Order: sequence, then structure tokens, then C-alpha cells
Amino acid sequence: MIEPSRPLFSPKIEPVGSALAPAIHGGPPETTIIYGKTGTGKSLVARCVTREARRQAAENGYTLASAYVDCSDYGTETQASREMARDLRSILGDPAADKSIPRKGIAAADYRDITWELLAEHDVDAFVVVLDEIDKLESDDLLRSLSRARESGKSDTMIGVICISNKIEYRDRLGERVDSSLQDNELVFDPYDATQLRAILDHRRDAFVEGVLEDGVISKTAALAAREHGDARKAIDVLYEAGRLAEKEGATTVTEGHVDAAFRKAEINRFQRLVSGQTPHVKHVLRALALLTETTEGTRFRTAEVYDAYGKVVSQTESSPLSYDRVQRLPKEQAFLGITESEHTGGGHGEGSYRVHQLLRSPEVVVEALDRE
Repeated sequence: MIEPSRPLFSPKIEPVGSALAPAIHGGPPETTIIYGKTGTGKSLVARCVTREARRQAAENGYTLASAYVDCSDYGTETQASREMARDLRSILGDPAADKSIPRKGIAAADYRDITWELLAEHDVDAFVVVLDEIDKLESDDLLRSLSRARESGKSDTMIGVICISNKIEYRDRLGERVDSSLQDNELVFDPYDATQLRAILDHRRDAFVEGVLEDGVISKTAALAAREHGDARKAIDVLYEAGRLAEKEGATTVTEGHVDAAFRKAEINRFQRLVSGQTPHVKHVLRALALLTETTEGTRFRTAEVYDAYGKVVSQTESSPLSYDRVQRLPKEQAFLGITESEHTGGGHGEGSYRVHQLLRSPEVVVEALDRE
């Protein structure tokens, strides 16, 4: 019912375009660092804007070439340098021959030499390299080489780099020599708000048969996604899943109820992935907190209450319970994942202080996810 590969809308197209604008007029592209959470459109915007810049440069009589490297797949300097050379050759329409690029057996510097030679042979005026998930690179040697290629006489082509990272502190990890060669051009892609997500999802409307989506489906999907994460890919996945659920039911329309069910399924799947690597006793404590939240009027529970509920959960398994002190620490250890919250609090007169624990996810979602384990 939906095609998940359609283009996305982003308000960040203009600033990325501004960084590349000099290159379409024969000038040097600006090196830019783009930060943002997953699903905020960083990679898509960088690739689409680069492609459009190449087209406009050609119209103006200049040659702007580019290469895209996903550093999560090519994490070493050698792998990334090889992929850069191979993608550049493809972009230049030279896939066959005058430059053979071996898959292995040569050094990173040799792959970069092939890149410089390709740029020279094709008389490229400007070259833009997109290094996606650059924080996954084992070293900053490739970035240093690109930023100093003209200065060192390796290439006459004007070179710019678009660095994409999910980690806002990425630049702090760079060596001083590399950092000094970068321009102060940093962009932050914030999570999408409901209006932006609605625009993105509206672009996917024609992937459904006309009239299939009930009024309010896209608005509700956008509102829920904006409240939960602001991730465009996840919002699209939910709309896709809502359509699948409607198909499975044999329904003629996709309703807001299907959206609710799709969000619940997505939340359960995310939580299941989050806790899949945790120990059995962590899962027992989380189940105990979920059951307490479901069966009592409270949401914050003393360690003694959690331990009693945990003991009942463990009694239904073949394992033995951990000590009170250990169980007291387990919810606190899950706080960094956004699953629980634990804090000391003061009791009333004569009660002293004690620790309370709270589940930050829906207890129904937690129980269902744990039941799937």
C-alpha cells in the first residue's frame, strides 16, 4: 500500500545548499558538519542537495563531482578511501576502465591517489565528499587528507566535505590539525515537529489508493510521532504498518485505530530490542515494576515493594532471587536507557529517606515485550 523509498521534506535543504552554492559557480564548496538524531533527514538532504548542485554546476559550465561514503559500512581509513574512489569513478561515468580500483591489497593513500588522478583526468572543478556517520571512522586521517589536499599539492580541485554525525560532540574528538582546517560551518537537524511530519506523510499519500486513508490518519500519525521521537522514518513505517494491519483485517479504509495499533506494535518492538540483551533478573525487575504499575494506583514504588513483586515473578521461574541490595541497584542501572527512574526521597516525620522507582514506559507495552522474549 505504500512505497517506503519516496523523498522526504526538510527545512534544512537551504543551509546545506548554501554550503555548496560556491561550487556551482566555480568556487570552493564549504566543509560542513551536520548533527542530528536518526530519522531527521541528514543523509537524504545531503545526497539530494549534492545531486542538485552537480546539475546546476553543469548548467553553469563547471564540473562538480561528488562521492558518498557510509562510514558505518566502511569504518577504516582504507575502506572509506576505497569507497570514495569507487563512488567518484561511478559519478564521473568512468565505471570501466582507465582506472582500475582493486577491492584490497593497496593502502589508503593509494586509493586517495586514484581519487586525485580521477579528478585531474576529468578536469573536475570542485569535489564534495559526503562522509555519513563519520563518527564511526576509526581515525580522522581521511578527513585530514581531504581538507589539506590542495594545500599539499595532491589535487588542484577545490574540495569540500559534508560530515554527518548523530553525536553532537563529534568535533571535540578531532585532532587539532584537522579541526583547524575545518570551517566553522555546523548545522543541527532537530527532530521533526508535527507540522513537518504531516508534510512528509502527505507526500506519501499517493502511495495509497485514493480514499483509503480516513481523514485524520496522517495528522494523528504525525502528532504521535512528533510527541514520541520526531523521526520521519519511524513515522513513515507506522503509516506503512497501519496500512498492512488494515489489509490483514480486510478493511476498506485505514483508520486512526489502525494507527494506534501500529504505534503500539512499533513501541513494543523498540522496547523488545532495548531489553533483549539484558540479564533475566533485569527483565524480572522490569516485569515486577510493570505489574505494580498495572495493579495499584501508584506509579512510584519503594525498593521493598519492588523486591516483593520481583520475588513473586522469580518464584514462577526456575531461578533464585538476587539479594535485596542488588535488586535495589538494577532499576537505577536501567535509567540511562530511559526505561526507569530511581531517586532518593524523604519520608514523612520519622520515616527517614528511601529510594523509589518508577517505570517510564507503558506497563502494557513492557509486559507484552517481555512475554515475547
